[in-house]
Amino acid sequence: MNTKVLTAHVPLPLAEKVDQIAARLERSRGWVMKQALSAWVDQEEERRRLTLESMADIETGHVIDHQFVQAWAESLSTDIPLPVPR
Repeated sequence: MNTKVLTAHVPLPLAEKVDQIAARLERSRGWVMKQALSAWVDQEEERRRLTLESMADIETGHVIDHQFVQAWAESLSTDIPLPVPR
């Protein structure tokens, strides 16, 4: 696999935590950084997918009225919560 070196300046406390995790897992700092960066990229891609999906729902009018959501949320602290609005 081709690779590329990326450089980042991180605060010392964060770098120390990365080193501690690497030592605990008996892995290299680079391995820990690749795992963290990969997880962050996956999270950002999912956030973008969900945003685009939500925007499409809005465009097609597939939305739930705010009043129904608010009433449902307020009912959660009662003995008989309302069903989830759909």
